[in-house]
Amino acid sequence: MAASIFAAVPLSPPVAVFKLTADFREDSDSRKVNLGVGAYRTDEGQPWVLPVVKKVEQMIANDNSLNHEYLPILGLPEFRANASRIALGDDSPAIKEKRVGSVQSLGGTGALRIGAEFLRRWYNGNNNTATPVYVSAPSWENHNSVFMDAGFKDIRTYHYWDAAKRGLDLQGLLGDMEHAPEFSIFILHACAHNPTGTDPTPEQWKQIAAVMKRRSLFPFFDSAYQGFASGSLEKDAWAVRYFVSEGFELFCAQSFSKNFGLYNERVGNLTVVGKDADNVQRVLSQMEKIVRTTWSNPPSQGARIVATTLSSPQLFDEWKGNVKTMADRVLLMRSELRSRLEALGTPGTWNHITEQIGMFSFTGLNRNRLLVSPHLLPDPSTGPASNSPCFWH
Repeated sequence: MAASIFAAVPLSPPVAVFKLTADFREDSDSRKVNLGVGAYRTDEGQPWVLPVVKKVEQMIANDNSLNHEYLPILGLPEFRANASRIALGDDSPAIKEKRVGSVQSLGGTGALRIGAEFLRRWYNGNNNTATPVYVSAPSWENHNSVFMDAGFKDIRTYHYWDAAKRGLDLQGLLGDMEHAPEFSIFILHACAHNPTGTDPTPEQWKQIAAVMKRRSLFPFFDSAYQGFASGSLEKDAWAVRYFVSEGFELFCAQSFSKNFGLYNERVGNLTVVGKDADNVQRVLSQMEKIVRTTWSNPPSQGARIVATTLSSPQLFDEWKGNVKTMADRVLLMRSELRSRLEALGTPGTWNHITEQIGMFSFTGLNRNRLLVSPHLLPDPSTGPASNSPCFWH
């Protein structure tokens, strides 16, 4: 028989974070703790099913009026509206002026991809693959890949992490924006920067916005952790809302994997803020075409859970309490880690552990300095502290 037509296909290396998870599962050491996957864990090492989610799932199961009819191409209307509302705020001028639209997506990655595909086709000219796209150094690995796969040819990095200070390189960031070509696209982390855990302060965000406005740069926010970072929906959405208040047109990719614990439901939303309602409707009409040939129609279950929760004042308050429980736990684990390191007299300063926020932290360790003290390992009798945040070195 002839050789396979796929004989020349190379074996791709595995996706690192999922390979690490697979290796973790196969490891029989009782002391193991998974510090790789960006997901909240219970004491048993499992994702936490939020109590409000359990309640809403039961409500949906008992609702005989629901069926499995196709949703609109752009998604469940009440989900889209409420997702954009929590990103922009109840009093958002953009919402009141009806210049906000949205697209239900397959997780935050799907929102990024739909946004990237639209920008490649229609931003700054038709089918413009040459527009520079700037991604923070470092950033979540998918940011580069999504825009490359969408067809952009000029993916650049902007300064973000200052290794010496273990914090934000603001001057480097602003300098890169000053020198970026006009109309360049900048991918910005709304909060809980992945993977450094370092966010700009409100005053620093104002400086960033001022340069971006003067240089006509396009902000594309990735908001994967709203409420999950600080425990406050308003605080974690401050940057996005400020940019809207400054008159920016922007995209904001939202994920509900973390703050609803809906990891495998793939619930995401792309919020579009334009200058006026007409512009937004034309953008959405083109995004509808992109969705049609990408996944054609979104799934309903996760979107219904989110929409039901956000639409009910009582359920909304309960959800905010659940989110704060997770956020407070992560903040506590940061404080405990810093205290333990300092109590052991570990060389160096460790204040950056509590100054950073969210699921990730750059510890300042490198391969030559990474020594594990037995005092820092989990007690086998109590099991791993597996609902601690993930720490990337």
